[in-house]
Amino acid sequence: VDHFGFNTDKTFKQRYLIADKHWKKDGGSILFYTGNEGDITWFCNNTGFMWDMAEELKAMLVFAEHRYYGESLPFGANSFKDSTHLNFLTSEQALADFAKLIKHLKRTVPGAKNQPVIALGGSYGGMLAAWFRMKYPHMVVGALASSAPIWQFEDLVPCGVFMEIVTADFRKSGPNCSESIRRSWDAIRRLTSTGPGLHWLSEALRLCSPLTNSQDVEHLKDWITETWVNLAMVDYPYESNFLQPLPAWPIKVVCQYLKNPNVSDPQLLENIFQALNVYYNYSGQVKCLNMSETATRSLGSLGWSYQACTEMVMPFCTNGIDDMFEPHSWNLKEFSDDCFKQWGVRPRPSWITTMYGGKNISSHTNIIFSNGDLDPWSGGGVTENVTDTLVAITIPEGAHHLDLRANNAFDPTSVLLARSLEVRYMKQWIKNFYASLRKKH
Repeated sequence: VDHFGFNTDKTFKQRYLIADKHWKKDGGSILFYTGNEGDITWFCNNTGFMWDMAEELKAMLVFAEHRYYGESLPFGANSFKDSTHLNFLTSEQALADFAKLIKHLKRTVPGAKNQPVIALGGSYGGMLAAWFRMKYPHMVVGALASSAPIWQFEDLVPCGVFMEIVTADFRKSGPNCSESIRRSWDAIRRLTSTGPGLHWLSEALRLCSPLTNSQDVEHLKDWITETWVNLAMVDYPYESNFLQPLPAWPIKVVCQYLKNPNVSDPQLLENIFQALNVYYNYSGQVKCLNMSETATRSLGSLGWSYQACTEMVMPFCTNGIDDMFEPHSWNLKEFSDDCFKQWGVRPRPSWITTMYGGKNISSHTNIIFSNGDLDPWSGGGVTENVTDTLVAITIPEGAHHLDLRANNAFDPTSVLLARSLEVRYMKQWIKNFYASLRKKH
C-alpha cells in the first residue's frame, strides 16, 4: 500500500489484464497500459489501437489497474472512508505499483525477462505513461502519451485555454452554435428568478429532480457546462459509447438544435434541451435527465475528485468573451476551501511541477505526445517537439485520444498517419533495445 514509507507493510490486490495471443518470446515486446482513473476493463475495451498492433509488434498486452479504481482498492470498502485511508492515492504510488508489476511479470512469465516494455496511456493514463518513462527509464524503453495534459498545472499554460478549445469546437460545428450556448446562461438566470420559472425549466429540461432554489440552478449550469466539455472530448467521427452512446460527430448533431440565438428565453432553453438530449438520450430509452450523472459509471469520479484536491490541481477559468461560458476566474483559496470541506485535505498546486519537471523535460527521451486539435485537453499538452526524441504528433480532426481507439472505417487520414508514425517510433525503440542487448552479450 505504501511504497515510500516503512511504517506499514500492508499489501493489496492489484488487478491487471494480459493478452498474449500475438506475443512472441523471440524478438517480441510488452505493451503496458498505465491504467487511469477508472475500471481497467473499460479502458482495455476502449484502447483498440494496442490490440490492432499487437501482431505487428509481436506484443504481449498488459493493462494495469490504477490503485483505488475498479477492483484495486487498497482498503476494500473503506478505501474512500476518510483522508487517512485515501492518503496513498497519488500518482507516485501508482507509478511504483506499475514498476513492481513489470518486475513481477518479468520474473514470473517465461520469456518476458529480456523484452522491451513500452508504456501507453491516454488522458491521465497518458500523463502516467510519460511520467513513468521519466521516473523509471530502466523499466520502459519509451512511452506513448496520448492526450496527456502534463502542462495543465500552475501557470504553465493560461487557465482559459481549455474552455476556449471547447468553444472553438462548437463554433466550428454549426452557425451560431456557440453563441446560442453563450446566451443560454442569462436565459436560465432570467427564467429561474421566479418560483414558476424554476418549475417550468425543470419540466422543459425533463429533469429527474426538480429545481427548487438558486443552489440547484448553479448545479444545473455546472452540469450543462460539463456536458459541453464532454462532447468536445468525445467528438469522434463515428458512433461511439465512450462516455455515453453517441452519434458520429456529436457536436454537429447538437448544433442543429442551436442555430438561432435570437429567440425567446423559453424557446432557447427548449433548444438547449434538444441538444442535451443528444448526449443523454441518444438511445431514446431515458425517461428524464439526471443531473448527477454526466459520464459512464466506469470512471472513478470520487477518486479523481480527491486527486484533484491534492496533487492534480489544474487551474481552469473562463471570461465569457473568448469562450461561451459564464466568466469564472481561477480562485485557489476557494478551491482549497472546497477541498477541505469535502476531503479534509488542502491541495499542493506546485507539487506536480516539482515532481515531474513542468516544462523542463528535455533531459528525458523516447516519449511521443499525441494530441487532437478538437480535444480541450490539448491546451495543456505537449504539441511541439521538445527534442528529437520527445516528439509531438497532432491530429487535426482528432478528439480525446482518438489515436488509441480501434481502427475504424470512418477514421480521418490524420489519425491513420498518427498511428503509423507511432508504430514506427515503437519499432525503432524495440530494435534499439535488442541491438544494445546483443552488444552486452
